[in-house]
Amino acid sequence: MKKRLLAPPSADDLIQLLQAWRFWVLSGLVGALLGGLIYLLFPPDFRARATIVVDFNMEQAWSLDSDRELFYYLEREARKLEEVAWADATLAKVAEEAGNVTVAELRGGILELSEPADGGWHFHANAPDPARAERLASLWAEAFTVQVRQGIQTAVALDAARKALEANPTDEALLARVRELEAQSLGITPELQISPQQLTDLNPQRRVRLANYLFAGAVILMTLGALFILLFGTDKRA
Repeated sequence: MKKRLLAPPSADDLIQLLQAWRFWVLSGLVGALLGGLIYLLFPPDFRARATIVVDFNMEQAWSLDSDRELFYYLEREARKLEEVAWADATLAKVAEEAGNVTVAELRGGILELSEPADGGWHFHANAPDPARAERLASLWAEAFTVQVRQGIQTAVALDAARKALEANPTDEALLARVRELEAQSLGITPELQISPQQLTDLNPQRRVRLANYLFAGAVILMTLGALFILLFGTDKRA
């Protein structure tokens, strides 16, 4: 066996593999059956997806025409909203409404965020029960929407308070108001618009399909079968 491991591949190896095609087919069938058995015994979680449409209104919020500057603006604003999605305040609301789950567990793989850019944001939730997955995804999207809208309202109020303070710089009440709003601010641009697109009837599906298990099992066992043939088959070069 050591000699075969160290020997370079040859045409005889390929011929030997081709001649053992029955063994390959049998290995693939057995591997597919094992993959299906694993799927039945240890099924993957269900995944539900809620969608929120985010419009940064870059044309109104950013006056420069440089595509590069617009790109950095979009990236910066998207990162802010990502922080809001994963913030303690947002996830705490989800955990409180859902029950029997902690913020750490939500961050640990139950919740997943995709497509964080200008357009549709997809809020995924994973759970063994499809109804549970749908509820978690919906609650997360709703909590995110509430937090962002509050941030937009704060940004609008802060902008108005700052303009009023510029006109009356000695007004202590206005100064206190500005400081209060700054402490509450999420750094969100007032031009941002957000609207829920799909929060119900999410149709949860398994995270991984049965076909993937069947294919992976077949490929893995066929590969192991090929290695077995090469390592333990008849060595014609001996």
